[in-house]
Amino acid sequence: MGYSIKIMSQRVGLTEYTLRYYEKEGLLPYIERDKNGNRIFSDQDFDWISLICCLRDTGMPISDIKRYVALCRVGDATINARKQILIEHKCTIEQNIKQLKKFSVKINQKIAFYDDLEKCGGTDDCNPAYNTNPQLKKR
Repeated sequence: MGYSIKIMSQRVGLTEYTLRYYEKEGLLPYIERDKNGNRIFSDQDFDWISLICCLRDTGMPISDIKRYVALCRVGDATINARKQILIEHKCTIEQNIKQLKKFSVKINQKIAFYDDLEKCGGTDDCNPAYNTNPQLKKR
């Protein structure tokens, strides 16, 4: 089954402009065209674009995605190199998750602090506005 760029953009949640950009950058090297030159996307293209989006949405730079795509185009002889790119990216993602979890703990502590202030009263001495406006502390 073939999909127009409009339908594919809706399916993958990208703009038509972004799909064209990805194709121009070489990230979508095998998009077919009809006799009028319009792009025709397949279900396999959907899977590929979903992978590209996953890599991009998890912070992989376009240059690294291009390197991955170039290796894919070479064929199965590059499976190990492609796997290594994904392993390295996964490690980066896992480090980011650890950092985000630490941030989440800090934010949850601040929310709990605000809950206590709302229940018991007091002031947020951590608020930098208190350094420049002592009137705020009197609340």
